[in-house]
Amino acid sequence: VQLQASGGGLVQAGGSLRLSCAASERSFRTYVMGWLRQAPGEEREFVAAIKWTDSSTDFADSVKGRFTISTDNAKNTVYLQMNSLKPEDSAVYYCAAGLGWRSYHYWGQGTLVTVSS
Repeated sequence: VQLQASGGGLVQAGGSLRLSCAASERSFRTYVMGWLRQAPGEEREFVAAIKWTDSSTDFADSVKGRFTISTDNAKNTVYLQMNSLKPEDSAVYYCAAGLGWRSYHYWGQGTLVTVSS
């Protein structure tokens, strides 16, 4: 049972990145899939989540209107589209799966996002 995150990189402020999280099994489709991030010296914080069963979503206030989250059932993959990036979005981003909107049991490795000013 694995989650594989990818897509991080260096981007200028105002730019975009798309993160991907590939799930190893279809059983993940019963879970809420989330993205969380952790900046150096900061606590991990919630970014966005999607319920695979009905595509309902939840976003942190700090990213509403800039980030979207979606799923691709054929690829067992969850995407985080990040637009209008700001330097404060710089962090290691983690994908996770769980039974609740903010309760996660499975974690992927992080992918680093750096936004330059």
